[in-house]
Amino acid sequence: MIQVFNHHAMATYFQVRLAVEDAAYAAQAARAALDLTDHLETLLSRFQENSEISAIARLEPGETQRLSEPTFACLQIARQLEAFTQHAFCATPAARQTQPELPGWSLDATSLSLRCESGRVQLDLGAIGKGFALDRMAEVLLEWDCPAYLLVAGGSSILAGAAPPGTPGWSSGLGDDHAKHRYWLQHCSLSGSGVAVKGQHIVDPLTGQPASQRARAWALTPTAATSDALSTACMVLSEPEIQAMMSPCTEDWLVLLQDADSWRTYGPRPLPPRAPEAP
Repeated sequence: MIQVFNHHAMATYFQVRLAVEDAAYAAQAARAALDLTDHLETLLSRFQENSEISAIARLEPGETQRLSEPTFACLQIARQLEAFTQHAFCATPAARQTQPELPGWSLDATSLSLRCESGRVQLDLGAIGKGFALDRMAEVLLEWDCPAYLLVAGGSSILAGAAPPGTPGWSSGLGDDHAKHRYWLQHCSLSGSGVAVKGQHIVDPLTGQPASQRARAWALTPTAATSDALSTACMVLSEPEIQAMMSPCTEDWLVLLQDADSWRTYGPRPLPPRAPEAP
């Protein structure tokens, strides 16, 4: 029995699907996971005046801000992905629209703090925050002994746990629930970035201009925060740059680029098994 729960947070809809027979227990586990998204929104949203992200934006160069563990962890992942993608993914993507250069900032793991080095650290975690929330929700569900889950944020970010009993995984489409290309997912995250729904909303952090390399890019990785950031970066990078970035990659990652009905893949991770097409 698949139990389904929906919730609005972070300006999108989150969904929890659990392969749990006890509906009451599933509801309690899902509620605990979804409550966490509300808490994370109070920390990570730049639209909430009292969030830690808003507090960081008010720092002057040389000033520091103590952070909660979740905020610090999310920014650590963002830093790692910035380095891997050579800033095609950036935690401050819109800063070039108000500043001549990207702001400088550093993290101190000892004090769980961020230091503003230069400019205004105008963080926008839209390309990683929802994925980070899914990863943390999954931790909650495991604490509730619910390993067979599928978590969805806005339709563009999916995190699959163990397969439902008697199945090869969770059937997921590249695009939407009725997409032609479908795969069995388990223990991985699939995220997509594109311009079909929100238009030219992805900004090239190096130029401050809208990214226009392609209509759609997908990333398949073990965690949702990573797949979110990587798919966003692949909307900024050219295909030769993606190939150069992924060729030496030893992580369990895969990038998929869509062009009409054709797909090209980059990275060491294989595609998951194909699932039947939606009727």
